[in-house]
Amino acid sequence: MAQHPTTGFDLEQTDLLLKTTKQVRKRLDLTRSVPYEELLECIDVANHAPMGGNLERNRWMIIDDADTKAEIAEYFAAVGRPYLAMNAEVRADDRSTKVIDSATFLVDHLHEVPALVLAMRLDRVPDGSSTGAYAGYYGSVLPGVWSFQLAARSRGIGSAWTTFHLEHEAAVAELLGIPPTVTQVCLLAVGYYTGDSFTPAPRRPAADVTYLNRWKQPVQ
Repeated sequence: MAQHPTTGFDLEQTDLLLKTTKQVRKRLDLTRSVPYEELLECIDVANHAPMGGNLERNRWMIIDDADTKAEIAEYFAAVGRPYLAMNAEVRADDRSTKVIDSATFLVDHLHEVPALVLAMRLDRVPDGSSTGAYAGYYGSVLPGVWSFQLAARSRGIGSAWTTFHLEHEAAVAELLGIPPTVTQVCLLAVGYYTGDSFTPAPRRPAADVTYLNRWKQPVQ
């Protein structure tokens, strides 16, 4: 056990959780519902993520009504199918093909996913805002989404971060009764995952992608 001498955390376990929380699509169990209690536990964890000004302006919606999921799936597919088809033509390597195949599976089966969890934030970024304003706004929401995914993974629940539906944000907002002043940030497809293990994906070493003080100056 690689226990950290200061925090007491088991680094082997925490690092494994972080490295093996992935986009789960084909391994979502489409036959088993996820209790609200488990999803609320994950949202409780997510709400402790850092947020600008410590203002609790993030909101969540659990969507498990079959007809509602089916309508969202239509908007999702209208964007996802042509996008994935285009990428399949220009990205032919094995790794990309697997990702596109997995994403296509979710497009085909989104309506069957046990639950959709929609992450939102009150208010909207004004048109013409600076890059910093957008970064600050979304930076108050996205850490919570990732915390939700980590909390779900530790409970045997898989999730896939999706944004295709945002091209039809207004229509989905009307469907769900969301006021126009609220921003939809991302949609998580959620379900228990099949199998009992995930392995870390291959990634380049930190030293290859990290610079010190200047662009492309390596960390010695």
